[in-house]
Amino acid sequence: MSDSGDAPPPFENPFDTARSAEERVYDTVLQTRQPTTATEMADDADCDPKTARKYLDWFATLGVVSKYDGDPPTYERNDRYFEWRRINELADTPTAELQSQVQSLTERIETYEQRYDADDPDEVDALDPPGDISTETAFAELTDWQTARSELRRHERARQLQADDSSPAIRR
Repeated sequence: MSDSGDAPPPFENPFDTARSAEERVYDTVLQTRQPTTATEMADDADCDPKTARKYLDWFATLGVVSKYDGDPPTYERNDRYFEWRRINELADTPTAELQSQVQSLTERIETYEQRYDADDPDEVDALDPPGDISTETAFAELTDWQTARSELRRHERARQLQADDSSPAIRR
């Protein structure tokens, strides 16, 4: 076997090359947590800054990003948009399934409340956890507890949306 012709070709991910610049800019927005210039996002998305700016301005119109004036302008992921989108997706979940998820989240939260003898994860010092809980375990569980509380709020809002959608229209 010779070194030149018999070796397999280098691996290239065929999926990355098929993604459009719009998709790559969107993916970059999803990972951006602070105001960032179009040029910086273009670098991350591997596209021309003009192309990135075009899509970022479009995303700003849709509410996906917030655009901040400046020289140069910066763009930031709009977390409220993604929160709204998640709640609307949950509202499309069958009611019984949504109720089951609410019950599961509620039980998870109650377990943490009992384990840490607290009503809120912010009341617990992860560096000084109760009993035989390690600091590492406390950090992980407090993070999960906070996530479960956030998800429960989203699920409750989705249930409210479902209830509003199913209520009869008010007649005048």
